[in-house]
Amino acid sequence: MTEERIMRLEEKISYQFHNKLLLKQALTHSSYANEQKINKFGDYERLEFLGDAVLELVSSDYIYQQNPDMTEGKMTKLRSSIVCEPALAFCAREMGLEEYILLGKGEEATGGRGRDSIISDVMEAIIGAIYLDSGIDEAKSYIHRVILSDLENKQLFYDAKTILQEEVQKENRGVLHYGLVCEAGPEHAKVFAVNAMLDDRIIGKGTGHSKKAAEQKAAYEALIHKTYIIAD
Repeated sequence: MTEERIMRLEEKISYQFHNKLLLKQALTHSSYANEQKINKFGDYERLEFLGDAVLELVSSDYIYQQNPDMTEGKMTKLRSSIVCEPALAFCAREMGLEEYILLGKGEEATGGRGRDSIISDVMEAIIGAIYLDSGIDEAKSYIHRVILSDLENKQLFYDAKTILQEEVQKENRGVLHYGLVCEAGPEHAKVFAVNAMLDDRIIGKGTGHSKKAAEQKAAYEALIHKTYIIAD
């Protein structure tokens, strides 16, 4: 990875590393490390382990401080939705983080760059790398800035299918279901198009690299535009 690309990524994440090797390690998938014959600690897995723990602590503290009347069960549910794989991948894609991941040729060819599991792992690895580079305060600042900011809108996206189902059931508006419109692209990099349907009416459309992701986007569109509500 060139110095120019490192600087560009540091601008995107609004953090400058003292030890640039930590950033490179956070971006290195095991497939790339194996191809390049980097030693076994050269990929992001150990940093991901650390970042996962830091993220859980910081997000737990944030939820606890911001919601003094929330029960333990609701806090646990909220934290799970914030730090789950799709949520982290969503935040990473907002910065274009997936473009910088170092993948082996085989992983690249099978669509690894678009896989939520890999993108979310790298997000956690970067948190771990920032923690090692500068300590908990900088890691906390990054998490607040990238993951915990604009949480209300992100929460709507993360839980779109659940929230839409609840809204539909609340007023007995009809039967909510999702219909696959089409799938395109090679086997390793398919794109799915899905409609969110209320009875036989289309209320939202979405595309994604999995049916689940496409359904999530379709539900989010329906919630944003309130197309599930029929005017009297």
